[in-house]
This record gives sequence, C-alpha cells and structure tokens, in this order.
Amino acid sequence: MTSDPGDSPGSATRERRRAKGGRRRNGEPLTAAEVRSLARDRLIESRLTPNAISMTGLVLNVAAAVLVTQRLFFLAGITFIIGSVMDTLDGRYSRMSGKGTPFGAFLDSTLDRAEEGIVLAAIAAYFAKYKHDEWAVAAVVIAVVGSLLVSYTRARAEALGVECKVGLANRAVRVVILSIGLVFAEGASLGDFSLLKPAIYAMAVLTTVTVLQRVFHVRAELNRTDAA
Repeated sequence: MTSDPGDSPGSATRERRRAKGGRRRNGEPLTAAEVRSLARDRLIESRLTPNAISMTGLVLNVAAAVLVTQRLFFLAGITFIIGSVMDTLDGRYSRMSGKGTPFGAFLDSTLDRAEEGIVLAAIAAYFAKYKHDEWAVAAVVIAVVGSLLVSYTRARAEALGVECKVGLANRAVRVVILSIGLVFAEGASLGDFSLLKPAIYAMAVLTTVTVLQRVFHVRAELNRTDAA
C-alpha cells in the first residue's frame, strides 16, 4: 500500500511553511480568514503576554503626556490613540490566547485609570502654565474625578450583583473625545482649530452625567430586587 504524501511526518511542517508564504499546498492563495487565523495562531504561540501589552500602553500614554507639556499636540494625539488601542487589545488578547491571569486583569484595569489621569494631568498643566485658564483647569479636574467615578460605580455595582454598563461616557467615548481634542488642538498644524478646551468641557459634563446615570440605575435595580 502506498502512503499518502500528505501523511508523511514532514508534511505538516511543509504545509505551515507554505501557509507562512501566503499559499496553500496547491499554490492557491490563502483566504483573508485563513490569514487572520494563521496570524492569531502565530501570535498566541509567541512570548507576548497581555501584561506586556498593558505596559506598552502605559509607556505610550506617558509619552503622550510629555508631548502635551511640549505643546506637540498632534503627536500627542497620535501617541494617545495608539496607547489607547493597546489598552483595548490587552483584554482581547488575554481572552483569545488564554494567557490571562487574575493579576493581569487587575493590572489592566488599574493602568487604564492611571493612563487617563496622566494625560489629563498634563493637559491641566498646559492650561495652567500657558493659558492661565483656571476654568479649563477646573474642568480637567472634574473630568479626572468623573472618569474615576464612572469606573468605580461600575465596579461597586458589580460587587453588589448589579450589571452597570449604562451611561454616555464610557472609556471608549472618553478616548474618542480626548483624541479629537488633542489632534485638533490649537497649534496642532491641522488647520485653525482649537478643540482641546471644548473636548475637556465635554468630558467634564459627560462623565458627571454618566456617574448620575449609573447611580440612578443601581438604585432602581436594587429597589427592583428588594421588591421581588
């Protein structure tokens, strides 16, 4: 009986090599889904960890804060966006790869809060030093406190057994608003725009509204549970 060449010991290795080259054994190109699957498998097999992605996000956000203090707003915005994308990827990669740990989840959540605060603190310093705008500085402080409370109310509600994802200004929305404010800040070389201050005021208002939304939501859910 002749053996199938595809069953030989080296066939799997040869197939992987062909796949790395973007083609199957018969020379046909891989589909987009197959390329994504291959890339995912290679990534999972690598030494990359979710914590490494989280730390990279932290470094990028610190870099964005430094760029803000130098009034390099466009570069700060791009760096902030990339750092925020890393913050999103670490959780997804953790679930996809199975490399996640309880400490990793704790670290991810903690760094998310720290990164947002670091960038906003740099913006407050900019308004204080270069603009002498006390109202804008106060708005930054409100935005920082509000963003922390948005996260805290969800964590505290879930500790009580109540799912709490309601509200306008979740993490993704805040990232979008702040990114627009930085990229289109005064002197960012993208036209005659000055959207950083409006972005900060929007964050201050929306985070405050979101905290109130979550407080009322939790109260309603707990009252419904008590009534049942």
